[in-house]
Parts: sequence; structure tokens; C-alpha cells
Amino acid sequence: MIRKLALPALIGALALPGLAFADDGVSPGVFTANNIWMMLAAALVFIMHLGFAMVETGLTRAKNTVNILFKNTFIICSGILTYYLVGFNLMYPGFAEGSAGILGFAGFGLSAGFDAAANTPAYADGGYTYWTDFLFQAMFAATAATIVSGAVAERIKLKSFMLFSAIFVAFVYTIAGSWKWGGGWLDGMGFYDFAGSTLVHSVGGWGALMGIIFLGPRLGKYSKSGRLTPIPGSSMPSATIGVFLLWLGWFGFNGGSVLSGDPAATSFVLVTTCLAAAAGGVGAMIAYSFISSKPDLSMALNGILAGLVGITAGADVINPSFAILVGGIAGALVVFSVITFDKLKIDDPVGATSVHLTCGIWGTLAVGIFSTNPEHSFGIQLVGVLAYAGFTVVCAGTLFAIIRATMGLRVSEEEELEGLDLGEHGMHAYDVNPSTGPFDDAHLRGHAAPVPSTALATES
Repeated sequence: MIRKLALPALIGALALPGLAFADDGVSPGVFTANNIWMMLAAALVFIMHLGFAMVETGLTRAKNTVNILFKNTFIICSGILTYYLVGFNLMYPGFAEGSAGILGFAGFGLSAGFDAAANTPAYADGGYTYWTDFLFQAMFAATAATIVSGAVAERIKLKSFMLFSAIFVAFVYTIAGSWKWGGGWLDGMGFYDFAGSTLVHSVGGWGALMGIIFLGPRLGKYSKSGRLTPIPGSSMPSATIGVFLLWLGWFGFNGGSVLSGDPAATSFVLVTTCLAAAAGGVGAMIAYSFISSKPDLSMALNGILAGLVGITAGADVINPSFAILVGGIAGALVVFSVITFDKLKIDDPVGATSVHLTCGIWGTLAVGIFSTNPEHSFGIQLVGVLAYAGFTVVCAGTLFAIIRATMGLRVSEEEELEGLDLGEHGMHAYDVNPSTGPFDDAHLRGHAAPVPSTALATES
């Protein structure tokens, strides 16, 4: 998704009859249509944050709902502001525009938006305005931190997470993004990532993995003997709604990455995206049938997300038949990734690392296998995957280490058992007593859960 790509020569043919073309060859009608689509795409990516919030609250316990919703609210607010302050100008103009990359930092804010040509067809070859450019890119930036949120849920200190996510979006994501989308060294090598299987999802996934490692598992998840104790989520309806919101948002995530309203390119990308998502869901269902005779809804939902993440790197260069294959493999991979991480005692409450990291890597490498562009190389795609892995692991690991040594990372055992809603916020998401809910955590304390008197009265 390198900004300012020239539109296809046939774009002129899309103009309505009677509209005069500007000197740059883009009619006012086409320019307006392109820009409206890009603004709509930004809105669709924004909706994805509601999807992430619903998935995370659905797959975690009710006693942590307020905390998760607060983190997701903070992420989008801080992500937009930090991207305005430094992120946009660090990531772009980037190397491709004759600057020295991050050394050519253009300053704070969006002052360039007031330049004479910034909001005319002269900017980005008529694909969108400077203001729309910022808005669309800011939605992407905030997504990287949202991936981390679900993986570290139910045991991280709120202020520690807030500090991490703000720095992660402002500097780690943007500097890494400049290597490809800013025309940096990976772009020069021929590395390809259309809409961010690696640049967004794997970068967020590596950050999530480091957070899990530094925090450790939730209390009671793994016994000393290595036995796994499942910790059910609080609302599968919420998780399902969240996944379908994310699928809807991906129309903007991938479709907007065409960077214009080009009907042929945009419709092709949306088709490959939807096919991969559907195949991911089915692939996960089939893969899990080898594990259990009873279908698991959470696995099927994560399979859909896995297919979406997997196709994101090559949605514009992988044909529909291969898109189904890429998505199906991603769906199977997410099942075995979740199981493998559990065996390694890597506790990810929502499966974020399996969806975004494992399948982000797969999708990026799949470009080197299935791309219709002969210039795309598996070897170069692998170099890109390893480069982003090394950079993000070091940066995220350093951030988490510093925060743990200064502010602390993990809440107390008592607070974790009570729930972060009460400990961090002094409130509950629902007007119920969490200790009498259907998924009481008393067994994690080593004693049986009490039977509420009201339940006995109801039974009688």
C-alpha cells in the first residue's frame, strides 16, 4: 500500500460524459468518486475497532469487560493523536519521495495539508486528498496496538498498556512501515505486502507475543504438572458479532488499499478477500474436526479472521481460486497454532498471536508462491518476514522490559481474581455479582465454587 501510486491509464474512461479533464488527466468526477471511496474505506476500518472490542470481550471473562472496552477506546483515541503528532510524518513521506526516510522527519502535525496542491488531483494522481490520506492511514496504525490488547487481556496493568500502545503506534509501527510503504529498503528489494499481513498484523502479532512472554499466563490456566485448564469466554454472541464486524471492516482495509475507486481493481480485491475469509472459516472447521467431534465456534470465528489476515498481503495479486487455498490453509493453521501455543504455555485469551502473527506470516509468504506477478519472490518475502520479526521483537521486548522494571506490568493476584473491572475501574460491565456467574473462578483459587441461594430457590 505505497501511497501515491499512479492510477491506471484507463481511469480517464471512467469519467462521466461531458466532464472536462484537468491538466493532469483526472476529471473532477473521478477525483471526487475516488476520494469518497477512500473516506468510506477509512470509516470501514474504523468500524473494525468495534469488532476487535466485541471479539475480545466475548472471548474473555465478564469481570474484565470494562477494562477491555476502555483499552480499545484508548487505542483508537491515542492512535489517531500520536499518528497526527509524529507517526504520519515518520512513516511518510518516506524514502520514495527523495527524503532520508525517518531521518527526513517532516515535523509535527499536518501542516503539509495546507499546501496548494495537497487537496487537488495533483496529490496522489487523483486518488485522494492529503486529509483523506492521513485519515485512512491513521486507522491502520491504531489496529496494530489493538492486536496486542487481546493477547495480554485479563492481567496487564491499564496504565502500563496505555504507555506501551502509545509508543508502539507512534514509533515502532511507523518506522517499520516506512521500510515498505514509505519506499524504504524492503520496497527496493521487491518485498510485497499489499495491505499489511506483515506490516500491520505480524507487527502487532510480534508485539502481542512479547507481551505474553513478559506477563506470563493467567492464574490457573496451566497447572504445575502442565495440565491445561480452559477459561471460557463470557459471550459467544459478542464474539460472533465482532468477527462479522471485522469482516465488514476488511472491505475497507483491503478494498481501500487500492488507493482509488478503480472499479476493476477494487472489486477484484473484495472478491479475493471474501473468498479467503469464507475458506478460512471452513478450513478451521475441518481442521478442528480432527481434534474433536464437537465443533468449536471460537475456532471457526478465528478461522474467518485467519483467512482475512492471510489474503491481506496479496489480495490484489492472487487469483480467486488460489485465494480460497490461501484462506483455507490459514484457517487450518490457526487451529494448530492455538493448540501449539497452549502446549508451550503461551496464554493468549483470544488467539491474537495465532490469527495475526501465524497467519500474517503465512499470507506474506503466500505472495511468493501464488502471486500472478513473476517479480514477487518467496525468498524476498521471507527476508521481509524475518526483518520485521527481529525489529518488532527487539522494540516491543525493550518497551515491555522497561515498563516492567519501572511501572510494573502485571496486576496483583487478588486484583486478577477479582477482575480488572473492579480493581482498575471500580465498576462492572453488567449489573450482576461476578462471583455467582456461570463461569466463577473459585476453582482457580483451589476450592469449590459456592452455590448461590437464589439459584437453589429457582431450582426448587
